[in-house]
Amino acid sequence: MTEFKFDEPLATLLERELTSRFGPMVSNDNLRITLGYASKEAFRQAISRKTVPVPIFDIENRRGKFALVKDIAVWLAAQRERATLSVLPTLTEGESS
Repeated sequence: MTEFKFDEPLATLLERELTSRFGPMVSNDNLRITLGYASKEAFRQAISRKTVPVPIFDIENRRGKFALVKDIAVWLAAQRERATLSVLPTLTEGESS
């Protein structure tokens, strides 16, 4: 298990953890699960509609789709940041009442 240092940016921590688990790229079912798609069909539709939130690519003579761990880590950290920002104003309003 990777040791976390909490003074590092979240994207860096996520990248380190994902890299230790998958290497520099994630593919197939691991990619689907890491991006939060509930089913293979949902992931397939996102690929078809070009709505996958990170760049995905093919590799010659390999099956499946691939994404870089770095891209996934940055996207996950951005999702967390967005969620945190949407909660903070509500907490601040509640404290001032």
